[in-house]
Amino acid sequence: MKKFLAAICAAGLLMTGCGGEKTSSTNEKTFTYGTMAYGVAMENVGTNPHENYSGWSTLRYGVGETLFKFNEQMELEPWLAESFEQVDDFTVKIKINDAAKFSNGKKVDGAAVKACLEHLIMTHNRAPRDLKISSIDADGQFVTIKSSEKVPALLNYLSDPYGCIVDVDAGIHDEIVVGTGPYKAVKVTDTQIDLVANENYWGAVKPKLEKIIVKSITDGDTLTMAMQNGELDAVQGLPYSSLKLFKDGYKISQTNTSRVYQAAFNFKTPALQDINVRRAISTAIDKENFCKVLLDGNGTPAIGAFPANLSFGGDKVHAQQYDLDAAKKLLTDSGWIDTDGDGYVDKDGKNLELRWLTYTSRQELPLLAEAAQANLKLIGVKLNVNATDNYKSFLKSGDYDIFSKAIVTAPTGDGEYYFTSHIVSGAVDNAGFYDSAEISTLENELHNTFGAANRSDIVIKMSQQVLDDCALIYAAHLKMSLVMKNNVEGFNAHPSDYYEIRPELDKH
Repeated sequence: MKKFLAAICAAGLLMTGCGGEKTSSTNEKTFTYGTMAYGVAMENVGTNPHENYSGWSTLRYGVGETLFKFNEQMELEPWLAESFEQVDDFTVKIKINDAAKFSNGKKVDGAAVKACLEHLIMTHNRAPRDLKISSIDADGQFVTIKSSEKVPALLNYLSDPYGCIVDVDAGIHDEIVVGTGPYKAVKVTDTQIDLVANENYWGAVKPKLEKIIVKSITDGDTLTMAMQNGELDAVQGLPYSSLKLFKDGYKISQTNTSRVYQAAFNFKTPALQDINVRRAISTAIDKENFCKVLLDGNGTPAIGAFPANLSFGGDKVHAQQYDLDAAKKLLTDSGWIDTDGDGYVDKDGKNLELRWLTYTSRQELPLLAEAAQANLKLIGVKLNVNATDNYKSFLKSGDYDIFSKAIVTAPTGDGEYYFTSHIVSGAVDNAGFYDSAEISTLENELHNTFGAANRSDIVIKMSQQVLDDCALIYAAHLKMSLVMKNNVEGFNAHPSDYYEIRPELDKH
């Protein structure tokens, strides 16, 4: 295997040209893809799904597959799994597709799935809390999973990118895993993944390309120019202002996703422990103008965490409406008044000055920060913006009052994922240290409730509680846009924001 990988890498060094054209030396059909969504700041470097958010890269770029997957309506369908049986409230028995293989030719059986999932819950920072697995048994093509408590959304969680099934016995070398997808990684860096076709791919549709190069290009102008110059076959994450440049002579695939731009209040900040202050700030953010002008119409003003195309999203909840006068009154009611005429409200001789932390790899986030800065100045709140891809060090040190990020809130098609990862007390990504007894009670109820309709009702209640507490601001839900050359086929945006490189991908 090492000799084979070395040979592939050596062949890659001989290649010349750009734009994914066939090379004269190897005659390989190469697809070159530029994306804003891969990099250290996103915590998804590499192809090891058991590390941070790298599973997104494993799944997005065709290296790995999960037991189940989501269709265009975000409904579960079998993938590596053939079927399942809910034995009881704590136990599910899954049959693995008999045809499934790893890229090294090894059969995917119950024992391989068991080994992968046990490694996942031993090493991953989110999966154990989601899955609550107490034991896994393997028997031929069957794997039986028992949870320590009811996990009605277990199959949804197993369809999260961290659920990609990889051959853990083969090990992880240079950030490369052995997966089951149509392509396999042969070289991985912080800024690029080189892929080759998986000659052992088990799916009905075989990979059509010999080589794929995924390039991390986190500057919007650079990404735009590379696509215009023909250096890339397709791109993800173009600035919305650049999309109009590709209306003619290119293909654009767009879909609505549950990706939301949100801002979490840090409850450790004394001033933000006052709900009037949080409400004032929430009321002063002009979401409509942000979406219309800065997102150029490619976003929808958000009410809560979930978009309208989900049964528990959109106007199923209500939030603070944009109203500067109401915002000013809320501050006044809490004793924040501009006593010295400097344009900023103060209290006990100190201005209301806050630190907004965000990162630049999602290029609209700094725009949101600037918009918030301008909005809050109108109500006398001074906002200092720190937009840095080194944001994790500031999160760790606590040097922020509001943290803004982009997050896919329903990647598993179920609302519980968002609450367990971002909202409940102690959640891995609860950057605001929000702690609500009501949320805890409702999460316990949700975690023990089966049935999509019943679960949706509870998710709506939880979403409304977060809004009532003004724990976060939800600014906009975004469209996902893939731009490609006209000769590209089988490259389509998916509402899950997962499945980008598929076996159907081709170029003519």
